[in-house]
Parts: sequence; C-alpha cells; structure tokens
Amino acid sequence: MAKQEAEPLEDQRHAGIQVIARAAAVMRALGKNPQGLSLAAIAQEVDLPRSTVQRIVSALENEYLIESLGPTGGFRLGPALGQLINQTQTDIITLVKPYLTELSNQLHESVCLSTLAGDKTYVVDRIVAERELRVVFPIGIQVPAYATASGKVLLAEQPTATVRALLPRELPKLTPFTPDLPTLLEQLEQVRRDGLACDLQEHIEGLASFAIGLDTYLGFYSIAIVAPASRARNSEAFYRQALLECRQKVERAIGKAAMGR
Repeated sequence: MAKQEAEPLEDQRHAGIQVIARAAAVMRALGKNPQGLSLAAIAQEVDLPRSTVQRIVSALENEYLIESLGPTGGFRLGPALGQLINQTQTDIITLVKPYLTELSNQLHESVCLSTLAGDKTYVVDRIVAERELRVVFPIGIQVPAYATASGKVLLAEQPTATVRALLPRELPKLTPFTPDLPTLLEQLEQVRRDGLACDLQEHIEGLASFAIGLDTYLGFYSIAIVAPASRARNSEAFYRQALLECRQKVERAIGKAAMGR
C-alpha cells in the first residue's frame, strides 16, 4: 500500500520538475531572441507541441515573466524578470562601487555601471561627479544602446546578426551625430577589436561618453565615463587609460585575469 502511494507522489514530483524545465527552456529561447518569438517559433525552438508551449506561455505571462508583443503577435521576456535581475545586481554593485568611486574621483567626472536590457542600456549604478558642470542621470535609466558608449560595448558582445535583429533598420536620429545602422555596425567591429567605445554627442548634444566592457562571473557589464563634450574632446586618451586600469582592478578583485581587449 505504501509503495502504491509513493509512486504517484514520485510521478507528481517528476511532472513538476518537467514543467519547470520546459518553462526554463521557453524563457531561454526568448532570452536568445530579444526581438520576440511567435508561439510557433517558440515551439520549434524548444521542440515541444504548440499547445504545451501555449499553456506554459500563458502561465508565465500571468506572472509577468513573459509579455505579449501586442497586435503584431509573439512574446518576449517580461518586466518581472527585469525586476528579479535587478535584485540580483546587489553583489556586482557592492563589488564595483569602490572602483567607480575611485574612477570618478580620479577624473572628476560622472561614471556608471550598465548592462543590456533588450535594445536599451540599463544603468545599474552610478557615481555623480562633485563639480559645477557635471552630468547627472538616475540609476535605472534606460537609453538607446546604439547611441551610447556603454550600449556599443554591450552590443559588441553580440553577433552582428543578433544586433541586426535587435535594432530597427532605421535608427531614430537623436542628434545630428547619431549613427545610422551601417555606421554603427562598423563602430561595433572597432569595439570588438579594442574593447573600448565612445559616444560623441550621439545621444544628447553636448554630452560624450567612453566605455569599456567588464566580463564577470555575475555577467557582462560596461563601465562608462560620462562628461560634457567640451571637456571630453581633449581627454579621450586619458579616459581610455583610466578605464583600462579600472577594469584591471575590478577583474583582479573578482579573481578574473584582465582580458586584454
């Protein structure tokens, strides 16, 4: 009798594990395709019947882990996932903040730590410079990745095909200096070669930024210096060297050798 009762319990446990595994597979598929996927495309990606995928997607949508793309159809990762990710950033913030502070104090400029959220750069943490003319921006701000140094560093980690799928063919012109897609793709190739990126008034006129990639066991981030363009014009080499040194210090602190990008 006891054996007969144990078998259904084991079956229920196995079924529960299977549901979680399938939900995780659906979310991974959407994570690899930030532009979104249709139900049919998800089903093909995870090799499950469409009806099964529909039930999983519906459950995840109810928890805001997946969201609908609206009338165009399809689904992408939802806002609740971003909130969970943000809550896990505490370790990276605690780790990097002393080095961001040191970098800001060294240059007397604002600096930030960012990650990629879809086609936007998401500011995880920042230090605002204490001086009369400075750049101030809030933690959590999301700005177009294609027009910022941080965004270019983060986009350069993606294959060109992924970048093309992520961004529109016609990039919205934010300033007269905002790159078009062919120019951006050329810039990303340069970033892949030397690991450093710049934004010279491409996002906001009068502002410039310089960024470097930071590969950690907690994920891939960018560290950026954001300054008035009038000061940045003559300081690019200095900023680049400071960013390289900052990355080396952070990677030594987490036991990861500098990658020499």
